[in-house]
Amino acid sequence: MRPWRVANRRRAGGNAGFRRRRAMRVFALVNRSGRGYGFAMQNHSRTLPLAEAHTQPFWRRPVSLLFLMAAAMPVAFATWSALLNNFVIEVAGFSGVEIGWLHTVREIPGFLAVGVIALIMVLREQVLGVVALLMLGAATAVTAWFPTLGGLLSVTMISSIGFHYYETVNQSLQLQWLPKDRAPQVLGWLVATGSAASLVAYGLLVVSWKTFDLSYNFVYLVSGGFTAVVALFCLLAYPQFEAPNPQVKKFILRRRYWLYYALQFMSGARRQIFVVFAAFMMVERFGFEVHEVTALFLINFVANMAFAPLMGRAVAKWGERRALAFEYVGLIVVFLAYGGIYYFGWGVVLAATLYVIDHLFFALAFALKTYFQKIADPGDIAPTAAVAFTINHIAAVFLPAMLGYLWVTSPGGVFALAAGMAGLSLCLALMIPRHPEPGNETVWARFRAVQPG
Repeated sequence: MRPWRVANRRRAGGNAGFRRRRAMRVFALVNRSGRGYGFAMQNHSRTLPLAEAHTQPFWRRPVSLLFLMAAAMPVAFATWSALLNNFVIEVAGFSGVEIGWLHTVREIPGFLAVGVIALIMVLREQVLGVVALLMLGAATAVTAWFPTLGGLLSVTMISSIGFHYYETVNQSLQLQWLPKDRAPQVLGWLVATGSAASLVAYGLLVVSWKTFDLSYNFVYLVSGGFTAVVALFCLLAYPQFEAPNPQVKKFILRRRYWLYYALQFMSGARRQIFVVFAAFMMVERFGFEVHEVTALFLINFVANMAFAPLMGRAVAKWGERRALAFEYVGLIVVFLAYGGIYYFGWGVVLAATLYVIDHLFFALAFALKTYFQKIADPGDIAPTAAVAFTINHIAAVFLPAMLGYLWVTSPGGVFALAAGMAGLSLCLALMIPRHPEPGNETVWARFRAVQPG
């Protein structure tokens, strides 16, 4: 055989061997799922027990998913909130009555959050939460397309279904996926993460709103679209994590959770006054424009980024009883001072300061989550989260519309009512024991054996 043919055969054989070895290496990389290789070829819908989640790359673990969703949700919701009061006053011509009805409609899906129990019979909680997040983003994106009362009520209903169902499932997943000893600290960091994401979005809004003469439509499209895209990524990129304790998939009300239910009810009633009327006051009474309202939100988020992790450590050290009592005492003072703005004519600087302080106190609300985590049966977390969200929104359905009429005649009276609600919440919080656990849910049930609900 001629020498050049021998050389060609050797070269061909070598190339074939090289191709075989390269194919074997690629095949091996694709199948090393615990190392994160072959991402595009893996089956991301597969179920992964929570105990095996540590085998995943850090970015594909349950806690990372919680942080990603915590960053995505506020971009849509907080932007919607920041623009809402200016949008409905300047474009839709709303008064206190219409804004009250808008928020009443917004809270109806929260009242119906118990429907999550029916949905988790056919959908995994993780899938339901991500799909709800996608709904929130998509509905926020098209908000400016409907500048009428009927249109805003409709699109608000859709975004609210996404928001409330996401929050219901997210709370359940947090309590199932986070260990009890680390839950307060991690929840504090999750609050800080949401504040950081909102800070970036709001910072861009403050800088660019007047500079580039942005429209409501553009801002809503960008913020809602971002949340929707992140939700799609979460749906496709993560395995389905399986918690060790199967969840009860039926409606349950347990007598030993009565204090948690009562605190949730008062929390919902009290928070509605802040969410609906505090920011509305800044626009109606003091004439805040979009960039000024947004700047106020920016201060809130910077404060939350700094203090939320500290609050998490404080809850872990001092317990839920002291943390919630501190929150409610502070809220009593803040709401009374809000009323003083109308009764005594106090100025805009005090109003803005109170708004920031108010926001900080509400960041301590995750202490209520960790209280329930400590007293609950592991299988009760998902159905009770849905029931608690419904209880939280009982007052929220009728309170904004009712107080909208009171606001027209006596805005200070609205905040005086909120102070009374915070006082009642304080009385309830003092019933939480220092070390809550099953059988020791309240100071009255100390050391009592666990009784069926």
